Amino acid sequence: MSRQSTSQMPSQPKPGPLPAGIWVLGFVSMLMDISSELIHSLLPVFLLTELGASALVIGLIEGSAEAVALIVRVFSGALSDHLGRRKTLAVAGYGLGALSKPLFAMASSAGMVFAARCIDRVGKGIRGAPRDALVAELAPARARGAAFGLRQALDTVGAFLGPLLAVGLMLLCADDFHAVFWFAALPGALAVALLVLGIREPRSSRRPGQGSPIHWRLLRRLSPVYWAIVVVGVTFTLARFAEAFLVLRAQQGGLPLAWVPLVLVVMNLVYAAAAYPFGRLADRWSRPRLLALGLAVLVAADLVLAHAAGWGLALVGVGLWGLHLGITQGLLSAMIADAAPGDLRGTAFGLFSLLCGFAMLVGSALAGLLWDKLGAAATFYAGAAFCLLALGGLLRTRAGTTEAPRA
Repeated sequence: MSRQSTSQMPSQPKPGPLPAGIWVLGFVSMLMDISSELIHSLLPVFLLTELGASALVIGLIEGSAEAVALIVRVFSGALSDHLGRRKTLAVAGYGLGALSKPLFAMASSAGMVFAARCIDRVGKGIRGAPRDALVAELAPARARGAAFGLRQALDTVGAFLGPLLAVGLMLLCADDFHAVFWFAALPGALAVALLVLGIREPRSSRRPGQGSPIHWRLLRRLSPVYWAIVVVGVTFTLARFAEAFLVLRAQQGGLPLAWVPLVLVVMNLVYAAAAYPFGRLADRWSRPRLLALGLAVLVAADLVLAHAAGWGLALVGVGLWGLHLGITQGLLSAMIADAAPGDLRGTAFGLFSLLCGFAMLVGSALAGLLWDKLGAAATFYAGAAFCLLALGGLLRTRAGTTEAPRA
């Protein structure tokens, strides 16, 4: 073959820069996370000190809100497939999140906070799956991993910046919660505007309206291994009650109001640092064994938080809580993916989210009730007990989950 003909052969395509739309979606996520975490890092203390809410009420508000987000997520992805309109649903979800922010600033009762929190989480549940589908459709197939990684990275930046901004604003506004909450409306509105103006939805390859979006009759095809993992996961979720109780524990230990958002900063820093190394380890180790390690770390976090007399030791417990998230985040999802048939993974994940949503509500309500009746230590002892129950269930099903097919 001549040198000329060799030089004219087409070369293997190299991954180029990510499309602008991926960056836009990443910054949309970052702005909304700044807006949300700015409020959420202060909300438990606001409810307790300004509105006089009990720990049970705080647990019900937080548990209900997170449960709503998980439950709505079951349907939003399937609906976006059915309608063929990803951007419309994403804008609706981000719009609800932005509209909820002024409601927090105007809240004068726990009921108003509950309404705002539920609206915010409904928005989160609506936007999550359609947004991720948009990422997959906008990115070239050979660069989808990088695209999702970039979006998640920018989202995590927002999770750090929101609480840090809350600290600065609390110091600047002399601990005026309402003034700080009003500021949170700005990045939320910017997120919606950026999504509307910066994203052009690609033409869907699926015609809208084909078939039914959800087929509950197909659940009969899910294996006993899958249901065993669901039982372990739901029990685990009972132990992972709302993070509002971490904030309350640090504040109870003497952490000044203005510095309370640092609780979530510490948790997210440890979580972010641990997630990637343990994610790689999950490809080499037995996944049930790694999940057992995460459960053990959560037991340690609960015991430290139960015995924390000051905010310094409470932050150690918060760091351990973040470490358990780094170890376990995605592990149960990977195990569900192993156990479910390839054509039923969406349904399998949806049902798992639904059941975990109810478990989050029950766990957070129970945590608040124990806090009010028996004290903070009882809440964290109960969390440790649920961890041990999940660990026992995991040991009983370990052989089945280890041998689950990797379809």
